[in-house]
Amino acid sequence: MDYSKIVSVTGLSGLFELLSSKGDGAIVRSLDDKSTRFVSSRVHNFSHLESIEVYTTHDNVNLTDVFQKMQAATSVLPDDKDNAAVKKYFEEVYPEMDFERVYTSDMKKMVKWFRILTANQVEIKIAQPEEAPAEPGTAEPAPEAGQEQKADTAKPAKPRKAKAEKEEVSKEEAKPKKKSSATKKPGE
Repeated sequence: MDYSKIVSVTGLSGLFELLSSKGDGAIVRSLDDKSTRFVSSRVHNFSHLESIEVYTTHDNVNLTDVFQKMQAATSVLPDDKDNAAVKKYFEEVYPEMDFERVYTSDMKKMVKWFRILTANQVEIKIAQPEEAPAEPGTAEPAPEAGQEQKADTAKPAKPRKAKAEKEEVSKEEAKPKKKSSATKKPGE
């Protein structure tokens, strides 16, 4: 199972594998009981585990980093119903976590999710985007700093005199024409 397809759904407990998505929702499979169902996006929000970050005392880290530290830890996972044990566990496993901004309920959720992921043998890693390898000799060399590509951007200069003449002509056309005295109606 691919970690990039694992989502959390608001209002539903546990984790889900995203099978397909539509404009009005998604079809997901529960990792707990393997049931498949449609979940409406009008009622629920979806969060990919890859996009979730955790507050630390320095920069925020991806949830994957916390899970990997939990995998490497030798201590046993605490009971997720015991708040003090969960907090003590994370103080040992991930001491850089900002315990003032990360609530105990979030830590409990991380423990539950980690149990579900290990039970389903999900490899916890962020998918790297694949880059197409460039064929040798086909890539154009980048211009050096300070050099400009003159062939593509150079445009011939237009004479300014012609532009000034056009402006004068358009001003004359824009002026209202005066009526001659012969065409005036009496009383005007």
